[in-house]
Amino acid sequence: MTNTRMFLTMLFGAVFRRRSRASMAVVASMVGAATLFCLAAVCLEVPRQMNQEMRAYGANLVVTPIQQAGQSRQGIEPGMVSHTTEMVTAKAPARHATYRYESVRVNAGSHMMAGIDAEQVCQLNHHWNVDGEWPKAGSVMVGRDLADALGLKPGSRITVSYRASDNADDAPVEGTASGAEQSDARQTADAQSESHSASGASSGGSGHMHGMAGMHDNSGQSNEQAQAQNLAQQGSQAPVDESIAKDAQESGMELRVGGIVDTGGSEDQIIYASLHDMEALTGAKRGSDVIEYSVDAMGPDLSAIAKSINEMTSMGVTARTVARITSGDTHTITMLQTLFWLVSIVVLVLTFVGVGTTMASIVSQRRSEIGLRKALGASSGSIGAEFYAESALYGFLGGLIGTALGYLFARLLCTSVFQRSLGFSWWLALTSVLLSIAISVVASIRPVHRASRIDPALVLREE
Repeated sequence: MTNTRMFLTMLFGAVFRRRSRASMAVVASMVGAATLFCLAAVCLEVPRQMNQEMRAYGANLVVTPIQQAGQSRQGIEPGMVSHTTEMVTAKAPARHATYRYESVRVNAGSHMMAGIDAEQVCQLNHHWNVDGEWPKAGSVMVGRDLADALGLKPGSRITVSYRASDNADDAPVEGTASGAEQSDARQTADAQSESHSASGASSGGSGHMHGMAGMHDNSGQSNEQAQAQNLAQQGSQAPVDESIAKDAQESGMELRVGGIVDTGGSEDQIIYASLHDMEALTGAKRGSDVIEYSVDAMGPDLSAIAKSINEMTSMGVTARTVARITSGDTHTITMLQTLFWLVSIVVLVLTFVGVGTTMASIVSQRRSEIGLRKALGASSGSIGAEFYAESALYGFLGGLIGTALGYLFARLLCTSVFQRSLGFSWWLALTSVLLSIAISVVASIRPVHRASRIDPALVLREE
Protein backbone atom coordinates (compact mmCIF):
# COMPACT_ATOMS: atom_id res chain seq x y z
CA MET A 1 0.00 0.00 0.00
CA THR A 2 1.42 3.34 -1.03
CA ASN A 3 1.84 6.25 1.39
CA THR A 4 -0.87 8.26 -0.37
CA ARG A 5 -3.38 5.44 -0.18
CA MET A 6 -2.53 4.84 3.46
CA PHE A 7 -2.97 8.56 4.18
CA LEU A 8 -6.41 8.64 2.51
CA THR A 9 -7.48 5.46 4.28
CA MET A 10 -6.57 6.94 7.65
CA LEU A 11 -8.23 10.24 6.78
CA PHE A 12 -11.59 8.82 5.73
CA GLY A 13 -11.45 6.25 8.53
CA ALA A 14 -11.08 9.07 11.07
CA VAL A 15 -13.99 10.96 9.51
CA PHE A 16 -16.45 8.05 9.40
CA ARG A 17 -15.53 6.68 12.85
CA ARG A 18 -16.46 10.05 14.37
CA ARG A 19 -19.44 10.98 12.22
CA SER A 20 -21.13 13.08 14.91
CA ARG A 21 -18.06 15.29 15.40
CA ALA A 22 -17.49 15.49 11.68
CA SER A 23 -21.13 16.50 11.15
CA MET A 24 -20.75 19.34 13.65
CA ALA A 25 -17.73 20.71 11.78
CA VAL A 26 -19.50 20.39 8.42
CA VAL A 27 -22.63 22.12 9.77
CA ALA A 28 -20.54 24.99 11.18
CA SER A 29 -18.87 25.50 7.80
CA MET A 30 -22.19 25.09 5.98
CA VAL A 31 -23.98 27.78 8.00
CA GLY A 32 -21.12 30.20 7.49
CA ALA A 33 -20.89 29.56 3.74
CA ALA A 34 -24.68 29.78 3.26
CA THR A 35 -24.95 33.08 5.12
CA LEU A 36 -21.97 34.69 3.43
CA PHE A 37 -22.96 33.57 -0.06
CA CYS A 38 -26.55 34.75 0.40
CA LEU A 39 -25.51 38.19 1.67
CA ALA A 40 -22.75 38.62 -0.89
CA ALA A 41 -25.01 37.62 -3.79
CA VAL A 42 -27.72 40.07 -2.74
CA CYS A 43 -25.40 42.96 -1.82
CA LEU A 44 -23.37 42.66 -5.02
CA GLU A 45 -26.00 41.67 -7.55
CA VAL A 46 -28.83 44.03 -6.58
CA PRO A 47 -26.72 47.24 -6.87
CA ARG A 48 -25.25 45.95 -10.15
CA GLN A 49 -28.70 45.33 -11.60
CA MET A 50 -29.88 48.73 -10.41
CA ASN A 51 -26.90 50.36 -12.07
CA GLN A 52 -27.65 48.61 -15.35
CA GLU A 53 -31.29 49.68 -15.16
CA MET A 54 -30.28 53.27 -14.49
CA ARG A 55 -28.03 53.20 -17.56
CA ALA A 56 -31.14 52.65 -19.67
CA TYR A 57 -32.45 56.00 -18.41
CA GLY A 58 -29.67 58.11 -19.86
CA ALA A 59 -26.29 59.44 -18.83
CA ASN A 60 -24.48 59.15 -15.54
CA LEU A 61 -21.50 61.27 -16.60
CA VAL A 62 -21.73 64.68 -18.31
CA VAL A 63 -18.86 66.61 -19.90
CA THR A 64 -19.11 70.31 -20.84
CA PRO A 65 -16.55 72.81 -22.17
CA ILE A 66 -14.82 75.28 -19.88
CA GLN A 67 -15.79 78.72 -21.14
CA GLN A 68 -13.30 81.51 -20.50
CA ALA A 69 -14.36 85.14 -20.18
CA GLY A 70 -14.05 87.06 -23.43
CA GLN A 71 -13.71 83.94 -25.58
CA SER A 72 -16.15 83.00 -28.29
CA ARG A 73 -18.01 79.73 -27.90
CA GLN A 74 -16.46 76.96 -29.95
CA GLY A 75 -17.76 73.97 -28.01
CA ILE A 76 -15.99 70.64 -27.73
CA GLU A 77 -14.33 69.82 -31.03
CA PRO A 78 -14.72 66.30 -32.53
CA GLY A 79 -11.08 65.47 -31.78
CA MET A 80 -11.55 66.30 -28.12
CA VAL A 81 -14.80 64.31 -28.05
CA SER A 82 -12.86 61.27 -29.30
CA HIS A 83 -10.06 61.83 -26.80
CA THR A 84 -12.47 62.20 -23.88
CA THR A 85 -14.37 59.10 -24.98
CA GLU A 86 -11.13 57.11 -25.10
CA MET A 87 -10.35 58.20 -21.52
CA VAL A 88 -13.78 57.07 -20.33
CA THR A 89 -13.90 53.74 -22.18
CA ALA A 90 -10.37 52.90 -21.00
CA LYS A 91 -11.82 52.68 -17.47
CA ALA A 92 -15.22 51.09 -18.20
CA PRO A 93 -17.55 50.29 -21.13
CA ALA A 94 -19.63 53.33 -22.08
CA ARG A 95 -21.98 54.80 -24.67
CA HIS A 96 -22.03 58.51 -25.49
CA ALA A 97 -23.96 61.20 -27.33
CA THR A 98 -23.15 64.83 -28.18
CA TYR A 99 -25.49 67.84 -28.17
CA ARG A 100 -25.22 71.30 -29.72
CA TYR A 101 -27.74 73.87 -28.46
CA GLU A 102 -28.96 77.01 -30.20
CA SER A 103 -31.83 79.42 -29.56
CA VAL A 104 -34.19 79.55 -32.57
CA ARG A 105 -37.50 81.20 -33.48
CA VAL A 106 -40.73 79.34 -34.24
CA ASN A 107 -43.84 81.46 -34.83
CA ALA A 108 -41.92 84.47 -33.46
CA GLY A 109 -41.37 82.62 -30.19
CA SER A 110 -37.91 81.74 -28.91
CA HIS A 111 -37.24 78.06 -28.34
CA MET A 112 -34.24 75.81 -27.82
CA MET A 113 -33.04 73.54 -30.60
CA ALA A 114 -30.57 70.68 -30.09
CA GLY A 115 -28.44 69.36 -32.91
CA ILE A 116 -27.84 65.65 -32.33
CA ASP A 117 -26.71 62.40 -33.85
CA ALA A 118 -30.04 60.55 -33.65
CA GLU A 119 -28.44 57.11 -33.48
CA GLN A 120 -26.22 58.07 -30.55
CA VAL A 121 -29.05 59.66 -28.57
CA CYS A 122 -31.40 56.76 -29.29
CA GLN A 123 -28.83 54.26 -27.97
CA LEU A 124 -28.27 56.37 -24.86
CA ASN A 125 -31.91 57.02 -23.95
CA HIS A 126 -33.99 53.88 -24.36
CA HIS A 127 -36.67 55.29 -22.09
CA TRP A 128 -37.63 58.10 -24.48
CA ASN A 129 -41.11 57.53 -25.86
CA VAL A 130 -41.05 58.70 -29.49
CA ASP A 131 -44.27 58.93 -31.49
CA GLY A 132 -43.02 58.87 -35.07
CA GLU A 133 -39.44 59.18 -36.28
CA TRP A 134 -36.17 60.38 -34.85
CA PRO A 135 -34.61 63.49 -36.46
CA LYS A 136 -33.11 63.17 -39.91
CA ALA A 137 -32.32 65.52 -42.79
CA GLY A 138 -35.33 67.77 -43.37
CA SER A 139 -37.30 66.62 -40.32
CA VAL A 140 -37.19 67.33 -36.60
CA MET A 141 -38.41 65.73 -33.39
CA VAL A 142 -40.34 68.03 -31.06
CA GLY A 143 -40.82 67.68 -27.31
CA ARG A 144 -44.35 66.83 -26.18
CA ASP A 145 -44.95 70.05 -24.20
CA LEU A 146 -43.76 72.25 -27.05
CA ALA A 147 -45.73 70.26 -29.62
CA ASP A 148 -48.92 70.65 -27.58
CA ALA A 149 -48.32 74.38 -27.20
CA LEU A 150 -47.77 74.85 -30.96
CA GLY A 151 -50.43 72.36 -32.03
CA LEU A 152 -47.94 70.09 -33.78
CA LYS A 153 -48.16 66.40 -34.58
CA PRO A 154 -46.15 63.99 -36.75
CA GLY A 155 -46.39 65.16 -40.33
CA SER A 156 -46.87 68.86 -39.47
CA ARG A 157 -44.52 71.44 -40.95
CA ILE A 158 -42.86 74.29 -39.07
CA THR A 159 -40.66 77.21 -40.08
CA VAL A 160 -37.60 77.65 -37.92
CA SER A 161 -35.46 80.78 -38.12
CA TYR A 162 -32.16 81.66 -36.52
CA ARG A 163 -31.09 85.06 -35.24
CA ALA A 164 -27.54 85.78 -34.23
CA SER A 165 -28.82 88.27 -31.66
CA ASP A 166 -30.56 85.43 -29.80
CA ASN A 167 -27.18 83.73 -29.45
CA ALA A 168 -25.04 86.78 -28.74
CA ASP A 169 -21.39 86.51 -27.72
CA ASP A 170 -22.00 88.73 -24.70
CA ALA A 171 -24.40 86.26 -23.09
CA PRO A 172 -23.36 85.71 -19.48
CA VAL A 173 -21.12 82.82 -18.49
CA GLU A 174 -20.90 81.44 -15.00
CA GLY A 175 -18.23 83.29 -13.08
CA THR A 176 -18.05 86.18 -15.58
CA ALA A 177 -21.56 87.58 -15.76
CA SER A 178 -23.01 90.55 -14.00
CA GLY A 179 -25.27 89.85 -11.06
CA ALA A 180 -28.53 90.56 -12.90
CA GLU A 181 -27.56 88.53 -15.96
CA GLN A 182 -26.33 85.64 -13.85
CA SER A 183 -29.54 85.70 -11.84
CA ASP A 184 -31.69 85.54 -14.98
CA ALA A 185 -29.73 82.60 -16.35
CA ARG A 186 -29.97 80.72 -13.09
CA GLN A 187 -33.69 81.38 -12.78
CA THR A 188 -34.20 79.86 -16.22
CA ALA A 189 -32.12 76.79 -15.37
CA ASP A 190 -33.70 76.39 -11.93
CA ALA A 191 -37.21 76.58 -13.39
CA GLN A 192 -36.33 73.77 -15.76
CA SER A 193 -34.76 71.87 -12.86
CA GLU A 194 -37.92 72.08 -10.77
CA SER A 195 -40.07 70.95 -13.68
CA HIS A 196 -37.81 68.03 -14.44
CA SER A 197 -37.42 66.97 -10.82
CA ALA A 198 -41.17 66.92 -10.31
CA SER A 199 -41.74 64.79 -13.39
CA GLY A 200 -38.77 62.58 -12.54
CA ALA A 201 -40.22 61.80 -9.13
CA SER A 202 -43.45 60.54 -10.66
CA SER A 203 -41.59 58.24 -13.02
CA GLY A 204 -39.25 56.64 -10.51
CA GLY A 205 -36.46 59.20 -10.77
CA SER A 206 -35.74 58.57 -14.44
CA GLY A 207 -35.10 61.14 -17.12
CA HIS A 208 -32.56 62.36 -19.64
CA MET A 209 -29.65 64.54 -18.48
CA HIS A 210 -28.14 67.09 -20.80
CA GLY A 211 -26.68 70.52 -20.34
CA MET A 212 -30.10 71.99 -19.52
CA ALA A 213 -31.81 69.11 -17.69
CA GLY A 214 -32.49 69.39 -13.99
CA MET A 215 -31.05 66.13 -12.71
CA HIS A 216 -29.10 66.07 -9.45
CA ASP A 217 -25.35 65.43 -9.37
CA ASN A 218 -22.74 65.28 -6.61
CA SER A 219 -21.74 68.89 -6.95
CA GLY A 220 -25.11 70.69 -6.94
CA GLN A 221 -26.76 71.38 -10.27
CA SER A 222 -27.97 74.96 -10.36
CA ASN A 223 -24.66 76.57 -11.32
CA GLU A 224 -23.81 73.83 -13.79
CA GLN A 225 -27.21 74.15 -15.45
CA ALA A 226 -26.86 77.91 -15.67
CA GLN A 227 -23.49 77.48 -17.34
CA ALA A 228 -24.86 75.00 -19.89
CA GLN A 229 -27.85 77.26 -20.55
CA ASN A 230 -25.55 80.22 -21.08
CA LEU A 231 -23.31 78.20 -23.38
CA ALA A 232 -26.34 77.44 -25.50
CA GLN A 233 -27.11 81.17 -25.76
CA GLN A 234 -23.69 82.32 -26.96
CA GLY A 235 -22.28 81.92 -30.39
CA SER A 236 -19.22 82.47 -32.52
CA GLN A 237 -19.25 80.09 -35.46
CA ALA A 238 -17.22 79.19 -38.50
CA PRO A 239 -19.26 79.68 -41.72
CA VAL A 240 -20.39 76.62 -43.63
CA ASP A 241 -22.44 77.70 -46.62
CA GLU A 242 -23.17 81.41 -46.59
CA SER A 243 -25.89 81.31 -49.23
CA ILE A 244 -27.89 78.59 -47.49
CA ALA A 245 -27.32 80.16 -44.10
CA LYS A 246 -28.45 83.59 -45.27
CA ASP A 247 -31.69 82.22 -46.70
CA ALA A 248 -32.36 80.17 -43.55
CA GLN A 249 -31.70 83.08 -41.25
CA GLU A 250 -33.73 85.62 -43.21
CA SER A 251 -36.76 83.59 -44.29
CA GLY A 252 -36.42 80.59 -42.00
CA MET A 253 -36.07 76.91 -42.80
CA GLU A 254 -39.19 74.84 -43.30
CA LEU A 255 -38.89 71.46 -41.61
CA ARG A 256 -41.20 68.50 -41.23
CA VAL A 257 -42.14 67.25 -37.77
CA GLY A 258 -41.09 63.62 -37.97
CA GLY A 259 -41.83 62.68 -34.38
CA ILE A 260 -42.95 63.78 -30.93
CA VAL A 261 -40.79 62.81 -27.95
CA ASP A 262 -42.30 62.34 -24.49
CA THR A 263 -39.90 61.91 -21.56
CA GLY A 264 -41.72 63.61 -18.72
CA GLY A 265 -38.75 65.95 -18.32
CA SER A 266 -37.31 69.19 -19.70
CA GLU A 267 -36.60 67.43 -23.02
CA ASP A 268 -40.30 67.88 -23.78
CA GLN A 269 -39.64 71.60 -24.40
CA ILE A 270 -36.86 71.17 -26.97
CA ILE A 271 -36.72 70.77 -30.75
CA TYR A 272 -34.29 68.07 -31.87
CA ALA A 273 -32.74 68.31 -35.32
CA SER A 274 -29.93 66.61 -37.19
CA LEU A 275 -26.52 68.28 -37.03
CA HIS A 276 -26.68 68.89 -40.80
CA ASP A 277 -29.91 70.88 -40.48
CA MET A 278 -28.54 72.74 -37.47
CA GLU A 279 -25.44 73.78 -39.40
CA ALA A 280 -27.50 74.78 -42.43
CA LEU A 281 -29.82 76.87 -40.24
CA THR A 282 -27.10 78.67 -38.29
CA GLY A 283 -24.58 78.83 -41.13
CA ALA A 284 -21.88 77.58 -38.81
CA LYS A 285 -19.99 74.52 -37.74
CA ARG A 286 -18.72 74.27 -34.19
CA GLY A 287 -18.17 71.81 -31.40
CA SER A 288 -20.67 70.25 -29.02
CA ASP A 289 -22.00 71.96 -25.90
CA VAL A 290 -22.46 68.72 -23.99
CA ILE A 291 -21.19 65.14 -24.13
CA GLU A 292 -23.24 62.60 -22.23
CA TYR A 293 -21.87 59.21 -21.21
CA SER A 294 -23.68 56.16 -19.92
CA VAL A 295 -20.79 54.43 -18.14
CA ASP A 296 -20.89 50.91 -16.77
CA ALA A 297 -19.58 52.10 -13.41
CA MET A 298 -20.99 53.56 -10.24
CA GLY A 299 -19.98 55.18 -6.97
CA PRO A 300 -16.24 55.68 -6.45
CA ASP A 301 -15.34 54.18 -9.85
CA LEU A 302 -17.53 56.69 -11.68
CA SER A 303 -16.22 59.58 -9.57
CA ALA A 304 -12.65 58.51 -10.36
CA ILE A 305 -13.37 58.77 -14.09
CA ALA A 306 -14.77 62.29 -13.68
CA LYS A 307 -11.78 63.25 -11.52
CA SER A 308 -9.29 62.01 -14.13
CA ILE A 309 -10.95 64.20 -16.78
CA ASN A 310 -11.07 67.25 -14.53
CA GLU A 311 -7.39 66.87 -13.66
CA MET A 312 -6.49 67.23 -17.35
CA THR A 313 -6.99 71.00 -17.42
CA SER A 314 -5.39 71.26 -20.87
CA MET A 315 -8.42 69.49 -22.35
CA GLY A 316 -10.62 72.51 -21.69
CA VAL A 317 -13.54 70.43 -20.44
CA THR A 318 -15.10 69.64 -17.08
CA ALA A 319 -16.89 66.44 -16.05
CA ARG A 320 -19.49 65.75 -13.41
CA THR A 321 -21.38 62.66 -12.36
CA VAL A 322 -25.15 62.34 -12.38
CA ALA A 323 -26.94 60.45 -9.62
CA ARG A 324 -29.68 58.37 -11.24
CA ILE A 325 -30.53 56.25 -8.23
CA THR A 326 -33.19 57.66 -5.94
CA SER A 327 -32.36 58.47 -2.33
CA GLY A 328 -34.48 55.54 -1.21
CA ASP A 329 -32.54 53.14 -3.43
CA THR A 330 -29.24 54.60 -2.23
CA HIS A 331 -30.31 54.15 1.38
CA THR A 332 -31.30 50.55 0.66
CA ILE A 333 -27.94 49.79 -0.96
CA THR A 334 -26.05 51.39 1.93
CA MET A 335 -28.03 49.37 4.45
CA LEU A 336 -27.38 46.17 2.49
CA GLN A 337 -23.66 46.80 2.34
CA THR A 338 -23.45 47.70 6.03
CA LEU A 339 -25.49 44.63 6.95
CA PHE A 340 -23.25 42.49 4.76
CA TRP A 341 -20.06 43.56 6.53
CA LEU A 342 -21.50 43.32 10.04
CA VAL A 343 -23.09 39.91 9.54
CA SER A 344 -20.04 38.66 7.63
CA ILE A 345 -17.76 39.45 10.54
CA VAL A 346 -20.10 37.76 13.02
CA VAL A 347 -20.51 34.69 10.81
CA LEU A 348 -16.76 34.37 10.21
CA VAL A 349 -16.09 34.49 13.96
CA LEU A 350 -18.82 31.95 14.75
CA THR A 351 -17.65 29.63 11.96
CA PHE A 352 -14.08 29.94 13.19
CA VAL A 353 -15.09 29.15 16.78
CA GLY A 354 -17.35 26.28 15.74
CA VAL A 355 -14.78 24.53 13.57
CA GLY A 356 -11.97 25.20 16.05
CA THR A 357 -13.97 23.77 18.97
CA THR A 358 -14.92 20.70 16.98
CA MET A 359 -11.32 20.04 15.92
CA ALA A 360 -10.12 20.51 19.49
CA SER A 361 -12.66 17.91 20.62
CA ILE A 362 -11.51 15.50 17.90
CA VAL A 363 -7.85 15.94 18.90
CA SER A 364 -8.74 15.32 22.55
CA GLN A 365 -10.57 12.09 21.67
CA ARG A 366 -7.67 10.86 19.57
CA ARG A 367 -4.87 11.53 22.08
CA SER A 368 -4.13 7.84 22.57
CA GLU A 369 -4.06 7.25 18.83
CA ILE A 370 -1.73 10.19 18.31
CA GLY A 371 0.55 9.04 21.12
CA LEU A 372 0.72 5.49 19.72
CA ARG A 373 1.53 6.74 16.23
CA LYS A 374 4.28 9.01 17.53
CA ALA A 375 5.70 6.09 19.56
CA LEU A 376 5.80 4.05 16.35
CA GLY A 377 7.78 6.79 14.62
CA ALA A 378 5.17 9.12 13.08
CA SER A 379 6.40 12.69 12.84
CA SER A 380 4.53 15.73 14.13
CA GLY A 381 4.36 17.01 10.55
CA SER A 382 2.55 13.93 9.24
CA ILE A 383 0.07 14.01 12.12
CA GLY A 384 -0.53 17.72 11.55
CA ALA A 385 -1.01 17.17 7.79
CA GLU A 386 -3.71 14.58 8.49
CA PHE A 387 -5.62 16.93 10.78
CA TYR A 388 -5.32 19.83 8.34
CA ALA A 389 -6.58 17.63 5.51
CA GLU A 390 -9.47 16.49 7.71
CA SER A 391 -10.48 20.06 8.55
CA ALA A 392 -10.14 21.08 4.88
CA LEU A 393 -12.48 18.24 3.95
CA TYR A 394 -15.02 19.48 6.50
CA GLY A 395 -14.69 22.98 5.09
CA PHE A 396 -15.09 21.76 1.51
CA LEU A 397 -18.23 19.74 2.24
CA GLY A 398 -19.73 22.51 4.36
CA GLY A 399 -18.84 25.16 1.79
CA LEU A 400 -20.32 23.16 -1.06
CA ILE A 401 -23.62 22.48 0.69
CA GLY A 402 -23.72 25.99 2.21
CA THR A 403 -23.16 27.69 -1.14
CA ALA A 404 -26.05 25.76 -2.69
CA LEU A 405 -28.36 26.67 0.21
CA GLY A 406 -27.11 30.27 0.17
CA TYR A 407 -28.00 30.62 -3.49
CA LEU A 408 -31.52 29.31 -2.87
CA PHE A 409 -32.00 31.76 0.02
CA ALA A 410 -30.55 34.66 -2.00
CA ARG A 411 -32.80 33.90 -4.96
CA LEU A 412 -35.85 33.73 -2.72
CA LEU A 413 -34.86 37.02 -1.04
CA CYS A 414 -34.31 38.85 -4.34
CA THR A 415 -37.64 37.61 -5.72
CA SER A 416 -39.77 38.33 -2.66
CA VAL A 417 -38.18 41.56 -1.39
CA PHE A 418 -36.50 43.25 -4.37
CA GLN A 419 -38.63 41.76 -7.17
CA ARG A 420 -35.50 40.87 -9.13
CA SER A 421 -34.12 37.70 -10.63
CA LEU A 422 -30.76 36.36 -9.49
CA GLY A 423 -28.39 34.39 -11.67
CA PHE A 424 -25.83 31.97 -10.30
CA SER A 425 -22.35 33.47 -9.93
CA TRP A 426 -19.69 30.81 -10.37
CA TRP A 427 -16.84 33.03 -9.21
CA LEU A 428 -18.75 33.91 -6.05
CA ALA A 429 -19.51 30.23 -5.44
CA LEU A 430 -15.84 29.32 -5.88
CA THR A 431 -14.84 32.12 -3.50
CA SER A 432 -17.37 30.88 -0.94
CA VAL A 433 -16.05 27.30 -1.03
CA LEU A 434 -12.40 28.36 -0.89
CA LEU A 435 -13.11 30.75 1.99
CA SER A 436 -14.88 27.98 3.87
CA ILE A 437 -11.86 25.69 3.42
CA ALA A 438 -9.47 28.46 4.50
CA ILE A 439 -11.47 29.23 7.67
CA SER A 440 -11.60 25.54 8.60
CA VAL A 441 -7.85 25.12 8.15
CA VAL A 442 -7.00 28.29 10.08
CA ALA A 443 -9.37 27.29 12.89
CA SER A 444 -7.50 23.97 13.17
CA ILE A 445 -4.07 25.50 13.72
CA ARG A 446 -4.28 25.62 17.52
CA PRO A 447 -5.75 22.11 17.98
CA VAL A 448 -3.18 20.67 15.55
CA HIS A 449 -0.40 22.44 17.43
CA ARG A 450 -1.62 20.79 20.64
CA ALA A 451 -1.68 17.40 18.90
CA SER A 452 1.89 17.77 17.69
CA ARG A 453 3.08 18.42 21.28
CA ILE A 454 1.56 15.28 22.78
CA ASP A 455 4.17 13.22 24.62
CA PRO A 456 3.68 9.56 23.62
CA ALA A 457 5.27 8.28 26.90
CA LEU A 458 2.68 10.12 29.02
CA VAL A 459 -0.22 9.01 26.87
CA LEU A 460 0.82 5.34 26.85
CA ARG A 461 1.41 5.42 30.64
CA GLU A 462 -2.18 6.70 31.08
CA GLU A 463 -3.46 3.84 28.96
